[in-house]
Amino acid sequence: MLQSIRDRSTSWGAKIIIGAVVVTMALFGVESLVGLLGSDGESVAEVNGEPITRQQLEREVQRAIRSGQVPPEQERQLRAQMLDSLITDRLLTQYAEEGGLHLSETQLDQLIVGLPEFQDAEGRFDRELFRNRLASAGFTPLSFRQQLRVDMKRRQLQQGLAMSEFSLDSEQARLAALQRQTRTFRHHALVPSDLASAPAVSEGELRDYYEANAEDYQRPEQVRLAYVVLDRQRMAEDVEVDEAALREAWQAEAADADRRVSHIMVSFGNERTRDEAVTRLEEVQARLAEGEAFADLAAEVSDDASTSDAGGDLGVISRGFFGEAFEEAAFALSEGQVSDIVETDNGLHLVKVTELDRPSFAQARERLARQAAMERVGDAFNQRAQRLIDESFAAEDLASVADGLDLELQESDWIGRDGARGVLAEPGVMRQAFSPDVLEEGFNSEVIELDENRRMVLRVLDHREATTLPLEEVREQVAEAVEARKTRQALEARAEEMLASLRNGESLDLDWQREDALSRQAGGELAEPVIESAFRLPHPADGETVYGHAVDGQRVVLIALEQVTEGEPDAQIESFVARMAEQLRSQAAITGLLDHLRDQAEIRRP
Repeated sequence: MLQSIRDRSTSWGAKIIIGAVVVTMALFGVESLVGLLGSDGESVAEVNGEPITRQQLEREVQRAIRSGQVPPEQERQLRAQMLDSLITDRLLTQYAEEGGLHLSETQLDQLIVGLPEFQDAEGRFDRELFRNRLASAGFTPLSFRQQLRVDMKRRQLQQGLAMSEFSLDSEQARLAALQRQTRTFRHHALVPSDLASAPAVSEGELRDYYEANAEDYQRPEQVRLAYVVLDRQRMAEDVEVDEAALREAWQAEAADADRRVSHIMVSFGNERTRDEAVTRLEEVQARLAEGEAFADLAAEVSDDASTSDAGGDLGVISRGFFGEAFEEAAFALSEGQVSDIVETDNGLHLVKVTELDRPSFAQARERLARQAAMERVGDAFNQRAQRLIDESFAAEDLASVADGLDLELQESDWIGRDGARGVLAEPGVMRQAFSPDVLEEGFNSEVIELDENRRMVLRVLDHREATTLPLEEVREQVAEAVEARKTRQALEARAEEMLASLRNGESLDLDWQREDALSRQAGGELAEPVIESAFRLPHPADGETVYGHAVDGQRVVLIALEQVTEGEPDAQIESFVARMAEQLRSQAAITGLLDHLRDQAEIRRP
């Protein structure tokens, strides 16, 4: 999560909010704001006996989509990557906890308060920014605090591994010297058309290559599937929603809409009694009734020095920002209304809602229509889902189930356990397809819960075992591979002949291309294998040329190295090389740990 804000490109933008929970509770004192999201649900994977539930996976997918980093149409393709990420996170978390890594409440608080992502232009914590980012990430305060603690433990572990790696000064100096080195050379490419004729491929060569590379022509165990998908969203597409009902829903959202509020606070206890504070606010109410402005009275009367100069403005708030009494008053008001006197721990208040933070009806209409339609078909979806369970269990085929429930019966091409695409690639689907009851006994699968709005049942139509494809079936591919190899060998042989002539001082009529003082980073359009080979050649003596060649696909490139220039010391380059060396070593350490943890772990997933 921390890396999502700092520097991580993988992990999905939904984790961009770091520790909003801590800010909520530390700064606003609402420890009992919201309960943790539940973790019950079907397990989609287990890591050393700890389950990763479908609900956890779906939550991460939806957070990624809400972050804007992943388009909604890629939601289904996202799940496999998110599951891999959750498994990696779980491995690191288990290792960190076994190692006794600890993060205190104070450390969490300090981290959040100091994050620039929640600060305004003056470097102060901004409640509106906090509110927006927490809401967009889809976290409740308590669940986010738990997530933050886990993520910080993982970061401690990764930082510890990174700090344990180092490079010697001599190594860094040598790397920097190599990095700033430049080379001047000529190059000429030999291509298949430079051969007098294409190499012939005999039947014996075909068979020898096929037998030596038979693993390249294996077909995995595969099935052909029939399947049906019950989709609540598709059901909702056929529902028409009354316009008046949509407007009512839009109006109803106002009760929970975020709102901009102002207040006038009068404290009591030291300077005045509670009764005196009440009298003071009653006078304010009377003056408001006479037409005086709320902002002017806040500036004159309010004891909240942090807001009085701004007319009592507290900014935009969501439910859970303040105590229960204040919240009940604020969210019971319409725009422009002022509350009765409200008592909280720090005094008495008059609260005014100055603005409702919600989209216009036109902006919200499409979303409300989808929500209303989904609600309208909720009971029908649940009933059809139950019928799908009952009928697919009893049926001896899937076509009758599709007909009975008015579902489209779809069929797949041949697919293996790891080759599925689209809906068939979602967690649990291929596990069901290759389960004994479905594959061997020929039954319909259990109803697969793809997510809260989709159910699937599948049946195996056909099955074929893993096998090596016969030569006749892959003859064309084998012939292409043999011809490509023989062509490359012929070009390499021709290149060696030409290089021998060049080394003996002969002059060949070649269309040389020249690279002057080429650095490792400035290859331009030159192929990487050519650059690598040029920089591997030994330094030429004065006035001499060192020859070599590089293989670049179906090209063989002759190289004539003329000069190596060491380059001037450059502090910026040396600093860059040092950082890159440390990063590579650190990444290697982390990758090595993950590889070890995966090898040692018991990981079960569909």
